[in-house]
Parts: sequence; structure tokens; C-alpha cells
Amino acid sequence: MLQKSNDYWRKKLTPEQYAVLREKKTEMPYTGALLYEARRGTFTCAACGAELFDATTKFDSHCGWPSFYDAKKGAVDFHPDNSLGMVRTEVTCHNCGGHLGHIFPDAPEQPTGQNYCINSVALQFKEKK
Repeated sequence: MLQKSNDYWRKKLTPEQYAVLREKKTEMPYTGALLYEARRGTFTCAACGAELFDATTKFDSHCGWPSFYDAKKGAVDFHPDNSLGMVRTEVTCHNCGGHLGHIFPDAPEQPTGQNYCINSVALQFKEKK
């Protein structure tokens, strides 16, 4: 895993990106720039650039954050998250450990049944031409 200091991340990321990716904060729902992104391409980690999600796996779960039903193989890691008085599963970038969001088993209409509910600010989008 890519190991960098907090000072490195503070210089590289915007304050909002740092808060989400390094401090595990959550952006306000329905405010993310990539929420309605519908072009063909790849969603990458805003911190390290690792490819995380193919645009073909994105769907509208009406949760307020970009949702995906699957991640690229080996791109993300999962961690138990018992914060906020509930049991959830945190999703982090495998390459840099940045907090991306959470995964929920509440998308039965999708092929995997999974809903990767990801902070838009934790992502960048590379359009496929």
C-alpha cells in the first residue's frame, strides 16, 4: 500500500478531499460533482489515481452519492465500521488506503445486489473516448 504522510496528503488534496479520504468524513448528500456522471469511462481514486469502478457498474440508488454495484478486481478493501452507532462496511482504496464510502447489500435489482455508496469527492472520472 502507498504510504504517505499527513502533510503530503494535505498538500495534494483539497480540504474537502482530505476530510473524506484521510479523516473518513462524508460529503453532504446530493452535492457531489460526479453524482449524475453518465459518460463511459472509469472512476479513479482522487488521492492516488488508482482505477476503482467502471462506469458501466454505476447506477442511481437515490442515496445521494454515486453508487456502483461492483468494483474493479482488487481495487478496494473492506473494513468493519461500527461508528455512528450502527454496523456498516467501510470501503477504502486498496492502493492508498483512502476512505471512499461504504457498501450495503441493498441493491437487489443490480447483478451483485451490492451498493457501493461512494463519496463523489473521493473520486475522479476519466472519460473513455
